[in-house]
Amino acid sequence: MKTALLFALSVLLLLGCGTPKTDALAVGMDLSYPPFETIDRAGQPAGASVDLARALADFLHRSLRIENLPFVGLVPALKSGRIDVVISSMTDTAERRKSIAFSEPYVTIGLALLIGKNSPVHTAADIDQSGRTLAVRQGTTGEVWARANLRAASLLALDKESSAVLEVLQGRADAFLYDQMSVWQNWRQHPDGTRPVLEPVNREHWAVGLRLGDDVLREKVNAFLREYRAAGGFERLGDRYLGEQKSDFRARGVPFFF
Repeated sequence: MKTALLFALSVLLLLGCGTPKTDALAVGMDLSYPPFETIDRAGQPAGASVDLARALADFLHRSLRIENLPFVGLVPALKSGRIDVVISSMTDTAERRKSIAFSEPYVTIGLALLIGKNSPVHTAADIDQSGRTLAVRQGTTGEVWARANLRAASLLALDKESSAVLEVLQGRADAFLYDQMSVWQNWRQHPDGTRPVLEPVNREHWAVGLRLGDDVLREKVNAFLREYRAAGGFERLGDRYLGEQKSDFRARGVPFFF
Protein backbone atom coordinates (compact mmCIF):
# COMPACT_ATOMS: atom_id res chain seq x y z
CA MET A 1 0.00 0.00 0.00
CA LYS A 2 2.77 2.40 0.98
CA THR A 3 4.68 1.62 -2.23
CA ALA A 4 1.57 2.27 -4.33
CA LEU A 5 0.99 5.66 -2.67
CA LEU A 6 4.58 6.70 -3.25
CA PHE A 7 4.30 5.71 -6.90
CA ALA A 8 1.08 7.70 -7.30
CA LEU A 9 2.65 10.79 -5.72
CA SER A 10 5.65 10.51 -8.03
CA VAL A 11 3.41 10.39 -11.07
CA LEU A 12 1.50 13.48 -9.91
CA LEU A 13 4.71 15.40 -9.35
CA LEU A 14 5.92 14.52 -12.83
CA LEU A 15 2.66 15.39 -14.55
CA GLY A 16 1.84 18.53 -12.59
CA CYS A 17 -1.59 20.08 -12.95
CA GLY A 18 -1.52 20.43 -16.75
CA THR A 19 0.89 20.25 -19.66
CA PRO A 20 4.35 20.08 -18.11
CA LYS A 21 6.75 22.90 -18.94
CA THR A 22 10.42 22.16 -19.37
CA ASP A 23 13.28 24.55 -18.79
CA ALA A 24 12.67 28.25 -19.40
CA LEU A 25 12.97 29.66 -22.89
CA ALA A 26 15.38 32.58 -22.56
CA VAL A 27 14.32 35.31 -24.98
CA GLY A 28 16.55 38.32 -25.51
CA MET A 29 15.05 41.70 -26.33
CA ASP A 30 15.84 45.37 -25.91
CA LEU A 31 12.88 46.71 -23.91
CA SER A 32 13.20 50.24 -25.25
CA TYR A 33 11.14 49.97 -28.43
CA PRO A 34 7.42 50.40 -27.80
CA PRO A 35 4.92 49.13 -28.74
CA PHE A 36 6.93 45.98 -29.49
CA GLU A 37 9.40 45.78 -26.64
CA THR A 38 8.90 47.96 -23.58
CA ILE A 39 8.35 47.99 -19.81
CA ASP A 40 4.90 48.69 -18.38
CA ARG A 41 4.03 50.82 -15.37
CA ALA A 42 4.43 47.82 -13.09
CA GLY A 43 7.99 47.35 -14.30
CA GLN A 44 7.18 44.23 -16.33
CA PRO A 45 8.05 43.45 -19.96
CA ALA A 46 5.21 44.38 -22.29
CA GLY A 47 4.44 44.83 -25.97
CA ALA A 48 3.76 42.89 -29.15
CA SER A 49 7.10 41.04 -29.05
CA VAL A 50 6.49 40.05 -25.44
CA ASP A 51 3.10 38.61 -26.38
CA LEU A 52 4.75 36.77 -29.25
CA ALA A 53 7.43 35.38 -26.93
CA ARG A 54 4.82 34.15 -24.47
CA ALA A 55 2.91 32.41 -27.24
CA LEU A 56 6.10 30.78 -28.50
CA ALA A 57 7.01 29.53 -25.02
CA ASP A 58 3.52 28.08 -24.61
CA PHE A 59 3.81 26.39 -28.02
CA LEU A 60 7.10 24.81 -26.90
CA HIS A 61 5.64 23.86 -23.48
CA ARG A 62 8.34 25.90 -21.77
CA SER A 63 8.24 28.68 -19.24
CA LEU A 64 9.50 32.09 -20.37
CA ARG A 65 12.43 34.20 -19.17
CA ILE A 66 12.97 37.56 -20.86
CA GLU A 67 16.47 39.01 -20.80
CA ASN A 68 16.45 42.79 -21.26
CA LEU A 69 19.67 43.64 -23.13
CA PRO A 70 20.98 46.53 -25.24
CA PHE A 71 20.23 45.87 -28.90
CA VAL A 72 23.92 45.67 -29.79
CA GLY A 73 24.37 43.01 -27.10
CA LEU A 74 21.68 40.63 -28.34
CA VAL A 75 23.74 38.74 -30.92
CA PRO A 76 26.72 38.23 -28.55
CA ALA A 77 24.32 36.99 -25.83
CA LEU A 78 22.77 34.54 -28.29
CA LYS A 79 26.14 33.23 -29.47
CA SER A 80 27.38 32.80 -25.89
CA GLY A 81 24.32 30.77 -24.88
CA ARG A 82 22.99 33.31 -22.40
CA ILE A 83 19.73 33.42 -24.38
CA ASP A 84 18.01 30.88 -26.64
CA VAL A 85 16.43 33.22 -29.18
CA VAL A 86 16.17 36.91 -30.05
CA ILE A 87 12.70 38.42 -30.51
CA SER A 88 13.45 42.12 -30.65
CA SER A 89 12.28 43.61 -33.96
CA MET A 90 15.54 42.33 -35.46
CA THR A 91 16.01 42.49 -39.22
CA ASP A 92 17.28 39.41 -41.03
CA THR A 93 20.37 40.61 -42.91
CA ALA A 94 23.15 38.91 -44.84
CA GLU A 95 25.71 40.34 -42.43
CA ARG A 96 23.93 38.97 -39.35
CA ARG A 97 23.52 35.59 -41.04
CA LYS A 98 27.29 35.22 -40.89
CA SER A 99 27.06 34.77 -37.12
CA ILE A 100 23.47 33.73 -36.30
CA ALA A 101 20.51 31.99 -37.96
CA PHE A 102 17.01 33.33 -38.52
CA SER A 103 13.52 31.93 -38.59
CA GLU A 104 11.08 32.58 -41.39
CA PRO A 105 10.16 36.30 -41.42
CA TYR A 106 7.15 37.44 -39.42
CA VAL A 107 7.11 41.16 -40.29
CA THR A 108 7.86 43.05 -43.51
CA ILE A 109 8.72 46.67 -42.87
CA GLY A 110 10.64 49.52 -44.47
CA LEU A 111 13.01 52.26 -43.49
CA ALA A 112 11.38 55.69 -43.48
CA LEU A 113 12.31 59.29 -42.68
CA LEU A 114 11.33 61.54 -39.80
CA ILE A 115 12.15 65.00 -41.14
CA GLY A 116 12.46 68.29 -39.32
CA LYS A 117 9.48 70.59 -39.95
CA ASN A 118 11.61 73.33 -41.49
CA SER A 119 14.14 71.12 -43.28
CA PRO A 120 14.22 71.39 -47.10
CA VAL A 121 14.67 67.60 -47.26
CA HIS A 122 11.84 65.56 -48.80
CA THR A 123 13.52 62.31 -49.85
CA ALA A 124 16.59 60.26 -49.03
CA ALA A 125 18.18 61.62 -52.21
CA ASP A 126 17.82 65.16 -50.81
CA ILE A 127 19.91 64.14 -47.81
CA ASP A 128 22.75 62.72 -49.86
CA GLN A 129 24.64 65.96 -50.29
CA SER A 130 27.24 67.98 -48.46
CA GLY A 131 25.88 69.98 -45.56
CA ARG A 132 23.08 67.58 -44.71
CA THR A 133 23.03 65.57 -41.49
CA LEU A 134 21.16 62.31 -40.98
CA ALA A 135 20.55 60.81 -37.56
CA VAL A 136 20.58 57.01 -37.26
CA ARG A 137 20.37 54.60 -34.35
CA GLN A 138 23.65 52.86 -33.72
CA GLY A 139 23.77 49.21 -34.74
CA THR A 140 20.52 49.25 -36.72
CA THR A 141 19.94 48.51 -40.38
CA GLY A 142 19.20 52.20 -40.82
CA GLU A 143 22.82 52.95 -40.02
CA VAL A 144 24.05 50.16 -42.30
CA TRP A 145 21.89 51.33 -45.23
CA ALA A 146 22.83 54.97 -44.77
CA ARG A 147 26.56 54.26 -44.69
CA ALA A 148 26.27 52.23 -47.88
CA ASN A 149 23.97 54.55 -49.81
CA LEU A 150 24.30 58.11 -48.49
CA ARG A 151 27.98 58.86 -48.94
CA ALA A 152 27.80 62.66 -49.10
CA ALA A 153 25.72 63.30 -45.96
CA SER A 154 27.10 63.51 -42.43
CA LEU A 155 25.85 60.64 -40.26
CA LEU A 156 25.08 61.10 -36.60
CA ALA A 157 24.97 57.62 -35.00
CA LEU A 158 23.25 57.61 -31.59
CA ASP A 159 22.48 54.80 -29.18
CA LYS A 160 18.91 55.84 -28.34
CA GLU A 161 15.88 56.52 -30.52
CA SER A 162 14.87 59.46 -28.33
CA SER A 163 18.27 61.09 -28.85
CA ALA A 164 17.94 60.87 -32.62
CA VAL A 165 14.45 62.39 -32.52
CA LEU A 166 15.74 65.24 -30.34
CA GLU A 167 18.46 66.02 -32.89
CA VAL A 168 15.76 66.44 -35.55
CA LEU A 169 13.54 68.54 -33.28
CA GLN A 170 16.40 70.88 -32.39
CA GLY A 171 17.52 71.23 -36.01
CA ARG A 172 20.91 69.58 -35.59
CA ALA A 173 19.87 66.81 -37.99
CA ASP A 174 17.76 67.14 -41.13
CA ALA A 175 16.14 63.74 -40.64
CA PHE A 176 16.16 60.47 -38.73
CA LEU A 177 16.22 57.21 -40.72
CA TYR A 178 14.37 54.47 -38.85
CA ASP A 179 11.56 51.99 -39.33
CA GLN A 180 8.14 53.12 -40.54
CA MET A 181 6.34 52.37 -37.29
CA SER A 182 8.69 54.38 -35.13
CA VAL A 183 8.75 57.26 -37.61
CA TRP A 184 4.96 57.39 -37.52
CA GLN A 185 4.84 57.25 -33.72
CA ASN A 186 7.46 59.96 -33.27
CA TRP A 187 5.67 62.19 -35.75
CA ARG A 188 2.42 61.76 -33.79
CA GLN A 189 4.26 62.73 -30.60
CA HIS A 190 5.87 65.78 -32.24
CA PRO A 191 3.50 66.93 -35.02
CA ASP A 192 4.58 70.57 -34.74
CA GLY A 193 8.29 69.85 -35.15
CA THR A 194 8.44 66.92 -37.56
CA ARG A 195 6.89 65.44 -40.69
CA PRO A 196 6.99 61.80 -41.83
CA VAL A 197 7.92 60.29 -45.18
CA LEU A 198 6.50 56.80 -44.75
CA GLU A 199 7.07 55.40 -48.23
CA PRO A 200 9.86 52.91 -47.55
CA VAL A 201 13.41 53.73 -48.55
CA ASN A 202 14.26 50.04 -48.23
CA ARG A 203 12.17 46.97 -47.32
CA GLU A 204 13.27 44.65 -44.53
CA HIS A 205 12.08 41.50 -42.79
CA TRP A 206 12.02 40.90 -39.04
CA ALA A 207 12.67 37.36 -37.86
CA VAL A 208 13.52 35.38 -34.74
CA GLY A 209 17.27 35.10 -34.21
CA LEU A 210 18.73 31.69 -33.29
CA ARG A 211 22.16 30.15 -32.84
CA LEU A 212 23.80 28.68 -35.92
CA GLY A 213 23.25 24.94 -36.00
CA ASP A 214 20.20 25.02 -33.70
CA ASP A 215 18.10 23.50 -36.47
CA VAL A 216 15.67 21.63 -34.23
CA LEU A 217 14.61 24.78 -32.41
CA ARG A 218 14.51 26.71 -35.68
CA GLU A 219 12.04 24.25 -37.19
CA LYS A 220 9.87 24.46 -34.08
CA VAL A 221 9.91 28.27 -34.22
CA ASN A 222 8.95 28.21 -37.89
CA ALA A 223 6.09 25.81 -37.16
CA PHE A 224 4.91 28.14 -34.41
CA LEU A 225 5.02 31.22 -36.66
CA ARG A 226 2.99 29.49 -39.37
CA GLU A 227 0.41 28.27 -36.86
CA TYR A 228 0.24 31.65 -35.09
CA ARG A 229 -0.33 33.48 -38.38
CA ALA A 230 -2.97 31.00 -39.56
CA ALA A 231 -4.85 31.44 -36.28
CA GLY A 232 -4.91 35.23 -36.71
CA GLY A 233 -2.32 35.93 -34.03
CA PHE A 234 -0.46 38.61 -35.96
CA GLU A 235 -3.68 40.29 -37.00
CA ARG A 236 -4.69 40.51 -33.33
CA LEU A 237 -1.28 41.94 -32.38
CA GLY A 238 -1.73 44.63 -35.00
CA ASP A 239 -5.20 45.49 -33.78
CA ARG A 240 -4.13 45.55 -30.13
CA TYR A 241 -0.94 47.56 -30.40
CA LEU A 242 -1.14 49.39 -33.72
CA GLY A 243 -4.83 49.84 -34.54
CA GLU A 244 -4.71 53.58 -35.23
CA GLN A 245 -1.52 53.22 -37.19
CA LYS A 246 -3.01 50.47 -39.36
CA SER A 247 -5.90 52.78 -40.27
CA ASP A 248 -3.62 55.72 -41.03
CA PHE A 249 -1.31 53.61 -43.20
CA ARG A 250 -4.32 52.28 -45.10
CA ALA A 251 -5.56 55.83 -45.70
CA ARG A 252 -2.13 56.87 -47.02
CA GLY A 253 -1.87 53.83 -49.29
CA VAL A 254 1.20 52.58 -47.42
CA PRO A 255 1.33 48.78 -46.88
CA PHE A 256 1.09 47.62 -43.28
CA PHE A 257 3.64 45.20 -41.87
CA PHE A 258 2.00 42.05 -40.47
